[in-house]
Parts: sequence; C-alpha cells; structure tokens
Amino acid sequence: MSDLRIGLGTDLHRLEANLPLVIGGVGIPSPVGCQAHSDGDVLIHALIDALFGACGQSDIGDHFPPSDPQYKGISSLILLQRCLEIIRTEDFSIVNIDCVISLEQPKLFPHKQAIRENLAQHLGLGIDRIGVKAKTNEATDAIGQNLAIGAQVIVLLQKNS
Repeated sequence: MSDLRIGLGTDLHRLEANLPLVIGGVGIPSPVGCQAHSDGDVLIHALIDALFGACGQSDIGDHFPPSDPQYKGISSLILLQRCLEIIRTEDFSIVNIDCVISLEQPKLFPHKQAIRENLAQHLGLGIDRIGVKAKTNEATDAIGQNLAIGAQVIVLLQKNS
C-alpha cells in the first residue's frame, strides 16, 4: 500500500496600485499588485504551504520568515524550489495539485494556461496533473472589491519508499 498525503494551503494578500501582479510565477498585466515582503505570489505561497503540510513540515513563514531580509523581494519560484528540495529529501513526490485563485480584476481566464504551464515546468509535472481555476467573489468582501487576492491549493503527495 502506498503512503499518500494530502496538503492544503491558503494565502491572501492586499492589492495596491503600481505593484507587480505575479501569479504562479507569471506576470499578469494589472494596475494593482500584491503588497508583500517577497514578490507576493499568492498562488505559489499557498502551494508551498500545501506541500509542507502534506509532508508534516511547518508553514512557509517558519521556513522563509518575512522578518529575514534575504527574502525581501525574492521570487516565490526560488522559495518553491527550496520547498521541493525539502520534500524530496523527505522522499515525497507530487501526484497532483489543484488550485483556486480568487480575484475580481483582472480576469485570469486568458492567463490560466500560462500559469499551468509554468507550474508544470517548475514542478517537473505533466500539465494534466495541475488544475488551475479562477474565481471572483461577486463583488463581496475584500477580494470582491479588488482590495485583495486569495488562493487555495490542495496537493497529493506520495511517499517513494
């Protein structure tokens, strides 16, 4: 019997004018971007938390604390690569991931495939193992009023040994 592990990650960032918007490592044209210590990639942050959770590790803030100046402005893809090194050391591999991004504007439909392709490349997975969905919050709450962006990610890991 194989050892399967599920992990769930969530993240939320405030949106602010004249900041870059990066989702899944892809730059999205937008008048607003994420206020954050790193590049603010809400999807990658949720993915990292899901990966760490599935293999029994602590969260992204413990591994890459925002109080540490070395992470100021860092690409979340670099943090993801460090996370992958940790889970591989624990002898886990990714079976699949499923993501939900919540953002009112800009619409993410034109960017979903690029996000999937970028994640597949950085995770070393087939694109068929990555789901990316984009939702609005129907003009309710901070996300719906375009004051914030959120992401939820679930992952399935398999222990290799």
